[in-house]
Amino acid sequence: MKALETAPQVTVRNVLFATDFSSYSNAALPYALAVAHQYGVKLYAAHVLSTEAYLFATPETWPALVEQHEEREQIDFACLETHLRGVPHEVLSPVGDISDVLFRLIHDHNIDLLVLGTHGRTGLPKLLMGSVAEKIFRHCSCQVLTVGPHVARGEKRVAAFNRILLATDFSDESLAAVPYAISLAQEHQAHLSLLHVLREPAAGTVNLVSDAAFLVRRMEKLVPPGPDFPFQPEYLVEFGAAPEQILGFARRHGVDLILLGVRAPVWGPGAGTHFSHTIAQQIVAQASCPVLTVRG
Repeated sequence: MKALETAPQVTVRNVLFATDFSSYSNAALPYALAVAHQYGVKLYAAHVLSTEAYLFATPETWPALVEQHEEREQIDFACLETHLRGVPHEVLSPVGDISDVLFRLIHDHNIDLLVLGTHGRTGLPKLLMGSVAEKIFRHCSCQVLTVGPHVARGEKRVAAFNRILLATDFSDESLAAVPYAISLAQEHQAHLSLLHVLREPAAGTVNLVSDAAFLVRRMEKLVPPGPDFPFQPEYLVEFGAAPEQILGFARRHGVDLILLGVRAPVWGPGAGTHFSHTIAQQIVAQASCPVLTVRG
């Protein structure tokens, strides 16, 4: 098992906030500002004008559509600039396929963290986040902070991370989130909880008490208590299905941020992990707080 001393240090240099100026996107801005403020980094705000906007319009209506869009965009960008005041930032308005453009911006500007809001949908699980957000979530090369549809809209310009939950299954992918949990808890002077979820075994097959105690000791080795924390970490074991237990814990304890380690983007078939993209997406779509997915 990787010890805390050998875990990679968190480096946040540039943050990208993706917006379409909808209420869902606006809900994510305070969290992008919170990270930018706390780490003192540059914040890029990108509104991508998708070519699909003119897909079903006739050529003779394009000039009117362009004029209408530009008028609306001027108002939205002026509002955005007001929110970004006091933070080193750059506002971008590229044109193209939304996910492809964002991937290019991440590469060109050395982005360490992408922040975006997403809406929820009924139907198939892959539609829970919307097609664009789902593609970004699966294939983005950097860490992604996603603000789902059930996150309460606050009035604060800059969000606060007072309670942070790290869900871990001890896989390599899951362990990648450990240094982020430590760094964020220290930077934001937050309470940090570590949670491991076990499936409920058949009665009499295992000793739940001893198993839970063993898992708590493993979590203590991952994130040992110490003077660098404003509040000493707590270590918990729950029984049941991982998404339900993680979401329930976050709601009951007023968690402000959930951290999940997920498999890095791969092409072709690969073995699933405990926090697979499907499970992670389910948590994002239903969580009452933002979810930070960290690539293993």
